[in-house]
Amino acid sequence: MSVEFIGYVGTHEVSESIAPSGPVIDTDYIRSVALAHEAGAFDRVLLAHNSASPDAVVTATQIFADTSRLSVLLAHRPGFVAPTLAARTLSTLDHFSKGRIAVHIISGGDDADQRRDGDYLDHGQRYARTAEYLDIMKRIWGSEQPIDHEGSNYRFTQAYSSVKPLQKPHLPIYFGGSSEAAIGVAAQYADVYALWGESLAQVSDTIARVRSAAAQFGRAEHIRFSLSLRPILGRTEPDAWARAEDILAKAKALQGNVPSEESGIRLFDKRKAPPANVGSQRLLETAAQGRVVDTRLWTEIAALTGAKGNSTSLVGTPDQVVESMLAYSDLGVTTFLIRGFNPLHDAIEYGREIIPRVRAEIARRDASVKQGNIKTANAG
Repeated sequence: MSVEFIGYVGTHEVSESIAPSGPVIDTDYIRSVALAHEAGAFDRVLLAHNSASPDAVVTATQIFADTSRLSVLLAHRPGFVAPTLAARTLSTLDHFSKGRIAVHIISGGDDADQRRDGDYLDHGQRYARTAEYLDIMKRIWGSEQPIDHEGSNYRFTQAYSSVKPLQKPHLPIYFGGSSEAAIGVAAQYADVYALWGESLAQVSDTIARVRSAAAQFGRAEHIRFSLSLRPILGRTEPDAWARAEDILAKAKALQGNVPSEESGIRLFDKRKAPPANVGSQRLLETAAQGRVVDTRLWTEIAALTGAKGNSTSLVGTPDQVVESMLAYSDLGVTTFLIRGFNPLHDAIEYGREIIPRVRAEIARRDASVKQGNIKTANAG
């Protein structure tokens, strides 16, 4: 079984425990973080999206110019760019990057953030639009003839793209969303379904639900699973927990004191109302089980922020964290999206301490299974 690692590149250094400084687009920082991920043997880096963030397509082109192997996972919200144009843009990026682009479809779980860009559809309407959007993009990518379409959200005549994806049959589609509506769309269209760092029991349950939904489309074995985590490492386990407590203290000190230069919205403050999106609700359910779940899944940053995004951590020595990651792998997780609270430093550390250990152990397990199969066949 192959394993994929995805990191994270922001346009400047900031996290729950690090106040932003310098320009919103720090080109030297972007290049340094991208190169650190490439040197650390990450497969991809995520470029995130919100209503105030710099344009991720432009940022992706710079990362492609700065690196030679690293791929980009481009977060994309349906509804703000026509699907016909998005299909052409992504196909063009696929060619210029030599097949180093994938798209992460996020329908949007925060009504206020959606409305900043003029989107007033409700939750169910957004996912219905996403399904139509993905259907159109895949048709545009695969059709050698112009196509017509008339649906609930889009209508066009004789749409065609002269540029098709370099990757076949199309560039990989990652998908985020934990509601039943989201799972229904992912089951039909996603290549990779993305979860946040929940408990082993929650992850097992979600994987089963997604596979069951995908089976209705003959895709139960096609879809893969990604898990997002914020590993915190130490030379010893007490060192790692001391580092976690330091991160928590700094995050508490920053709450309410650091305005975002992009929009005036305060960074990482706790939500003033319960989250509307199911993914955050599930993370808060995890946090309600205790500050530590499943031995070393640390939930206090999720609890502090109201589960604003990927905010749970595995805390321990490299060997301990890898052991916990392998437990998720045993459930069916094939991709790990890992980013730290100190983004550049942690990317370097993950490349040195986590990625080679996980890959070596999975290769060892695969070789053992293969050898066992050979012995069984010979015995027969």
